[in-house]
Amino acid sequence: TRRSSDLKSTLLSVIAGTIRTSAGKVVRRAQRLAYLSQISVLDRGFPITVAELIALGGWREFGVFRAAKPSLLKVVNEAAATVGLTDHLQCRVGELSVGQLQRALFARLMLQDAAVILLDEPFASVDAETTSTLLAQIERWHREGRTVIAVLHDLGLVRSHFPATLAFARQCIGWGPTDTVLANATP
Repeated sequence: TRRSSDLKSTLLSVIAGTIRTSAGKVVRRAQRLAYLSQISVLDRGFPITVAELIALGGWREFGVFRAAKPSLLKVVNEAAATVGLTDHLQCRVGELSVGQLQRALFARLMLQDAAVILLDEPFASVDAETTSTLLAQIERWHREGRTVIAVLHDLGLVRSHFPATLAFARQCIGWGPTDTVLANATP
């Protein structure tokens, strides 16, 4: 049997289409979807800079065989500034701490301009100041009408920043307005 945190990560992976269900199906409209997994499978030894990693979020603009346009590079700089990595743009990803890599991956996600954003423990290994910055970005996405689905264990963050909640504890124990779900789900 899987732990509930595994179930939540598995649910996001199924929604993202990175794993298949053993039964049933997930139906989603053809919308741009961006996914920040809990554990990056990025080869940290691959010779790519932080700027190049972030720019990969905009690959739809330049494709496989073209260079990124200057307008994309401006957006890369803005995303890096948002997550506090301006001074690290020319560093190799292997030189980053785990928290810095998480911030770079979040910045890459920002460039994807997706309608649906899946976040699996997006604040893992980042400090409180960075968490506040990332939460502000999530709130901007909410205001823009984007769907943000996040796996979190910090119920205080859930209460203060997420209007609806699906609560798991080995099974679904509630879905709906966050205050109602958490009032019924916690002792």
